[in-house]
Amino acid sequence: MKSIPFKIFGMFFTMAILLFTSCIKEENNTSEGVNFTSDNSTRAAKMDNVAEGTFNIMEQAFVENETGGRGITQLSLFPQCTTITIGTQGNVVTILLDFGDSCTLNNGNVVSGSIFLEYGPLISGTYTVNYTFQNFVFNGNNVGGGGTILYEIANQNGNPQSTVNESLTISFPNNAVTGTRNGTRISEWVEGVGSGTWLDNVYHVTGNWQTQFSNGFERSGKVTEALVYKTACPYLVAGRFEVTQDGLTATIDFGDGECDNKAVFIYNGQEYPFIMN
Repeated sequence: MKSIPFKIFGMFFTMAILLFTSCIKEENNTSEGVNFTSDNSTRAAKMDNVAEGTFNIMEQAFVENETGGRGITQLSLFPQCTTITIGTQGNVVTILLDFGDSCTLNNGNVVSGSIFLEYGPLISGTYTVNYTFQNFVFNGNNVGGGGTILYEIANQNGNPQSTVNESLTISFPNNAVTGTRNGTRISEWVEGVGSGTWLDNVYHVTGNWQTQFSNGFERSGKVTEALVYKTACPYLVAGRFEVTQDGLTATIDFGDGECDNKAVFIYNGQEYPFIMN
């Protein structure tokens, strides 16, 4: 997969949850005790951003290695400060991404430490990629854990698709609170495959995940209509994401496919348009 503006994605959650808090207090004063603090909302948004940005790095490393090995010219996500070591043992391929003490990727994210990927041969059109983190830091946030990525060369629609089974632990700078995120994320590459540039790429992302912090805060989310990313646009352009916390549910609607900064927050049947910058 190619680079996607996940910083924007994380920002949506901060704005939406804070708006959710305001709406709930107006609708029902008894819900003011619900744990919708700005600190927790900000951390949850940051965690989504860190997770999505990290997945993008791993998917891109895999795709660049596989397509690069077949002579396909493409723009790389990884600058010279990334040391990429490819190894083979029998039919097992390993990729070590070493970012050193600090490396700014070509999408602007700053990382350090390393990520280790390992996968076997293509079986029935799929690769199974195992990943682990080694002192990995994404924009100042420590990332631990691991999981698997099932990468399909062609799904039932004929498109490349990755399914990530995630189990991440993230700690934040200058903060004692740590977070875990568990779930499934499915990303289908629907346009721009093989073009050699990410400017025409479009992805459909679905899935669900649970976020929990060491201070007791919990939040779950699921995609109810596929989120649409056009990498030439700095915003999500379509799709719906449902957020549930303490028995309360709200929805973010990202539009009808136009590249604009408009979205709608929906709670209790009421719509609240907002601007995504």
